Amino acid sequence: MQGWPAAAMSACGFIFATQNRRNKFAHCKPGAVSAIMRIVLICIDAIVVMSATDTILQQQVHTLYSNHHGWLFGWLRKKLGCAHNAADIAQDTFLRILTAQDKRSELDLREPRAYLTTVAGRVLLNHYRRLSLERAYLEALALVPDMYAPAPEDRLIILETLHEIDAMLDALPHKARTAFLLAQFEGLTYAEIGIRLDVSVRTVKRYMAQAFEECIMLDL
Repeated sequence: MQGWPAAAMSACGFIFATQNRRNKFAHCKPGAVSAIMRIVLICIDAIVVMSATDTILQQQVHTLYSNHHGWLFGWLRKKLGCAHNAADIAQDTFLRILTAQDKRSELDLREPRAYLTTVAGRVLLNHYRRLSLERAYLEALALVPDMYAPAPEDRLIILETLHEIDAMLDALPHKARTAFLLAQFEGLTYAEIGIRLDVSVRTVKRYMAQAFEECIMLDL
């Protein structure tokens, strides 16, 4: 039991408390407490299975790192021409694998290097997007008179916010992203956007609601 997660231990504590304090459930029907106990046991089983799956994933990533990190670093260094950036992208690649949202299934490692190059390619694309965004921001900043230019610490906050907005927009479906940009930057009406995208106004409203929902989540 030492390896069980805290949630499972708490559930066990609930069971023991239920057994020792049955008088608190005296007003319940005879089958009610038994039903609660069954639900708790089912929850414990689910927690243990999820914990075991996470452990398997961590072991797989550790093995993947041990066996192929050197190869991935070399592949990235040749591609980037910079050992420092290659090391950063390699580490970010394994971090992306470890923190992937779908952590309830084991990795398919039949072709580990093909898998790594796919993930690393996405990380690399994000890296180039960040560089492009930073370059555009600095070019725009150079046009601002010194008296109106933001302080250095504010520049970092603005740049990080731009990265977050860019990531949010990139996560949207293509048409939803296009609709949002047309409305916000070109000032088109929903009817005009519908004509541009060849969709109904109702569909445009759905696209915009989806984009605004992501904006709200970003603000949180």
